[in-house]
Amino acid sequence: MQGLLWTAAMLAVLPLVAIVTHIVGSGFAALSTSLFFKSPAPAGVSGGGMANGIAGTLLLVAMASVIGLPFGIGAGLFLAERAGTRLARITRFIADVLSGLPSIVLGIVAWELIVRPSGQFSAIAGGVALGALMLPLVARATEEMVRLVPNALRESALALGYSQWRTSLTVVLRTALPGVLTAVLVALARVAGETAPLLFTALGNAYWSLNPTEPIAALPLQIFSYAQSPYDDQRAQAWAGAFLLLVLIAGLSLIARLVVRARQRLLRAGPSRTDAS
Repeated sequence: MQGLLWTAAMLAVLPLVAIVTHIVGSGFAALSTSLFFKSPAPAGVSGGGMANGIAGTLLLVAMASVIGLPFGIGAGLFLAERAGTRLARITRFIADVLSGLPSIVLGIVAWELIVRPSGQFSAIAGGVALGALMLPLVARATEEMVRLVPNALRESALALGYSQWRTSLTVVLRTALPGVLTAVLVALARVAGETAPLLFTALGNAYWSLNPTEPIAALPLQIFSYAQSPYDDQRAQAWAGAFLLLVLIAGLSLIARLVVRARQRLLRAGPSRTDAS
């Protein structure tokens, strides 16, 4: 059985290793300084880069964070502190439904609510779509982290005269902050590589533009476009962009793991320090 489990694990990991190896091999070879500092060249012309797509991705992720993180963390805190109320049950159900929706559906919703009434694609619509995608992930993860906080901390704060809202924000949420930060980083890693919602919202832009009310370039959109190009130079840049996305997502995931491990080391070291004192 142990050999069977090892075989099954290797078969599951093998496609992932093959994909990552191919992306690293093809993308690293196409990296250049112009990729980071130049805008795309006209079709058929060699050179150019993805500077506008990199800046657009950072702007979209920042806008999504402004929308998704405060509401997601607040909703998760409410779900944990008011778990038995009717509103909490409805909110939890909606969050679970949103978590299971394909990302392209959220893009269509943002197109219907923002793009269609305004008459144009925009970075704002893309940020709203990505923020809506991030919100249920952060909410449910925050709820689980807050539930792990011992009730003794809440009772101690209330006994010292803290109000309930102040206890939740300054004691409970602060204690669960490392786990919440991990959930935030995982959510950021997911939305940074999304393409489908941006096709209906941000649309893409071949020029440098950071105007939130206009179409904006994004790294996933440029990869999607260049991958279908008949020109070798653009296909090579698509591999380089895929490599950058891989590094970005892997870096965020690594930071999340380091945060969790640092938190675990502090928790293990706490009792020993107390005993020593």
